[in-house]
Amino acid sequence: MPLRNRVTPLGALVAAPERGLVYGNRGCLHNDAGEIYRNWRGRRWISCQLEFRGRHRESVVPPGGYTSLFFLDDATAFAAGHRPCAECRREDFERYKEIVGARNADAIDARLHLERVVPGTPRQCHAVDFGDLPDGAFVAFAEGTFLVLGDALLRWTPGGYAYRKPRPPRGEAQMVTPPMSASVLAEGWNGVVPFLHPSAYAR
Repeated sequence: MPLRNRVTPLGALVAAPERGLVYGNRGCLHNDAGEIYRNWRGRRWISCQLEFRGRHRESVVPPGGYTSLFFLDDATAFAAGHRPCAECRREDFERYKEIVGARNADAIDARLHLERVVPGTPRQCHAVDFGDLPDGAFVAFAEGTFLVLGDALLRWTPGGYAYRKPRPPRGEAQMVTPPMSASVLAEGWNGVVPFLHPSAYAR
């Protein structure tokens, strides 16, 4: 039975057999029985390499330790409100910090928290024009969340990207990706973890 520690673009935690290509955490989210009972703890939401200095990220929830989270890819982690880890992804973190003009990790985390969380609601989305969306951002529709890639929108699933539909040239979109991370995507992004799952390129 898979743990409920796979992260959707909306930041929700779901149970799915697929592990994904990116690891992360947002604090200790589970109790002593290994049951996840909250979605986040604190503002430091990070995304990491699956392997780093001999550490192999496993789907475990040790008592008192942080909860292992897994993302389909880095685009999903960005959309969920995570940013690169300053340890295992130091170069990525420094580039992210430089693009957004932040002083340090605390400044990034505080701004991201305001852009992703609205008390009493599952997730904050941002109204933008379809024409202004960068590749790699996510938008929300009634039928689910979609990745923006060129002139297409790709439906996200825990195991990969499913059906495609045309991207409207203009009109209002509900952007899931926090605006600060969207500004990073607009500069072009190629980090040390896979930005897109291979299914994004399947026709």
